[in-house]
Amino acid sequence: MAKRFIDCGASDFRNMNKYEILKSIAQSEGRVLACETIGAVQPMLGNLTNAELAAAMGADFLILNMFDVNDPFLWGMPPVEKGEIIRELKRLTGRIIGIELEPQDGSYPGAEDEDGERMADGRLATLQNAQKACAMGADLIVLTGSPAALAQNPAIIDSLREISKELGDRVILAAGKVHPSGMLKESGQKLITKDDIRLFADAGADLILLPAPGTVPGITMEYIRSLVEFAHNAGALTMTTVGTSQEGADPDTIRQIALMCKMTGTDIHHLGDTGYVGMALPENIMAYSIAIKGVRHTYRRMARSINR
Repeated sequence: MAKRFIDCGASDFRNMNKYEILKSIAQSEGRVLACETIGAVQPMLGNLTNAELAAAMGADFLILNMFDVNDPFLWGMPPVEKGEIIRELKRLTGRIIGIELEPQDGSYPGAEDEDGERMADGRLATLQNAQKACAMGADLIVLTGSPAALAQNPAIIDSLREISKELGDRVILAAGKVHPSGMLKESGQKLITKDDIRLFADAGADLILLPAPGTVPGITMEYIRSLVEFAHNAGALTMTTVGTSQEGADPDTIRQIALMCKMTGTDIHHLGDTGYVGMALPENIMAYSIAIKGVRHTYRRMARSINR
């Protein structure tokens, strides 16, 4: 029987393959918290990465956004070869690490990033970039669309299918969107449907991204609960996501979102990277963690040495 993710330390994660990680997450019964961070901006604590701060506040695993596999860089990292940045971050935090890649929609060539600039080639969801991420030590690749990326679900599915065919046995693949990514026709409950989930699962997704209730307009707890059940029946885990800057809301709001997500039956809870720019508010990471798993497991994660 696999060890529960919430009971695992750095030495456990080093020795687990993707299937063991997924089983370990499922056995934690909705008590796993993922935090997204940006390393391309100045970190909150100056010479310490945002990822390290998120880990210290109780994040169970970390996802890097705006990470360019062709020019990897994280503010606050000690000197290290570029190809070793992810492995070094894993060593420093004792966490598994994922990165986001953005599918390029052929209907909207030249996708822009969050600042209105052309998105760097190293952030696009191509097989070549996914292979580079795996070679750097990434445990998870998230295929999704950031604001202004204009990525539609069919583009995500196309990228997922190509990457899964080559790397599906090596890396956890997650797919979906946390907000409409600028696409009005995929807003509200049209953001993701049971048909989308079936297509994601068939294309190789291990993990389905679902917007957290109370974040995207029109997304209710009851609707996401039905999608979680459908995804589980399709053989995939789920991650409810907060990517609407509400990761910077007050702790009471965070606790409400956390409990609604818990009621959906989700496997992983996600907090985005914009409390301020770069990561969720540290106090909200702790508040969310305590809401879904109490102080015992939260403090254990915060206090556990990376040498264990």
